[in-house]
Amino acid sequence: QVQLVESGGGLVQAGGSLRLSCAASGRTFSNYHTGWFRQAPGKERQFVAAISRSSDSTYYQNAVKGRFTISRDNAKNTVHLQMNSLKPEDTAVYYCAVTAGAVLTRGYEYRYWGQGTQVTVSS
Repeated sequence: QVQLVESGGGLVQAGGSLRLSCAASGRTFSNYHTGWFRQAPGKERQFVAAISRSSDSTYYQNAVKGRFTISRDNAKNTVHLQMNSLKPEDTAVYYCAVTAGAVLTRGYEYRYWGQGTQVTVSS
């Protein structure tokens, strides 16, 4: 069991930046790979970014590549998503999740999810 709490969402203008944070508790955080997903109203949950437990691998959805950066600090049991050059199409609820699986870009691999944090990008 892992508990995850996201924070850092909010309302920003297009072109602005937000830094999302995810705090983990429960099982040893360093045992899990971590991903960020997002879900817009009426849309399917979408993979955004992931980082392996040892931070040796990162993965990004093409639409956010070059704008978003995922990072983690195992000593602090946290993972972050730095989001720059935000666009209105980035508007969604963003979720932090962890997995012990091997395919980090697929939501079905993730067992534990946070409650989500709202990101709204206005034009």
